[in-house]
Amino acid sequence: MPALIIAALAPTAAHSVRHWLFHLGAWGFFPLGLIDSSVIPLPGSMDLLLVLLCARDGHWWIYYALFATAGSVLGGFVTYRLAQKGGKEMLSRRFSKKRLDKVYKIFKRFGFAAIAIPALLPPPAPMVPFMLAAGAMQYPVGRFLAALTAGRFVRYMILGYLAQLYGRHILRFFSQHVVLIGAGGLAVFAVMVFFAFRKK
Repeated sequence: MPALIIAALAPTAAHSVRHWLFHLGAWGFFPLGLIDSSVIPLPGSMDLLLVLLCARDGHWWIYYALFATAGSVLGGFVTYRLAQKGGKEMLSRRFSKKRLDKVYKIFKRFGFAAIAIPALLPPPAPMVPFMLAAGAMQYPVGRFLAALTAGRFVRYMILGYLAQLYGRHILRFFSQHVVLIGAGGLAVFAVMVFFAFRKK
């Protein structure tokens, strides 16, 4: 019975949260950025809020894109700091050794690009594992923030511009081409993995 009650209330709760974040306007990017950069991310949630706000108030699109970047960078920095304090030991308790070894190897090989490229790509390109790896491997905070900011800034400026230009129709475009967009993102990520594991 409790499970049924939770299942029945979940859609209502999700709708209430979305409604609350939307009415927060640009400030909604900060709590959402913290959640989206956690170990339980909400893929596409920042993009959705940005599109809805830019479609509603197109003349503010740059403002919204900057707030989305700031909120995402804040969330990423918190995740980075948690991993930095916990170190590799903390991550080993949450993720399999095989998965961590792959992430560490990619990050060690690419560094800046291992943060900037996933930050630029749409879901389902992974982002959180590389933020955690950056903290656990004590990657310089300045470089981490620069890479994350660069990737998110480009991504949200492009998305914000398209949203104010085409309105909510951009959501239909993404829903119709989500497989193609996701495949493109995964292809770029696959290239990174290939070069990371290729023998020198």
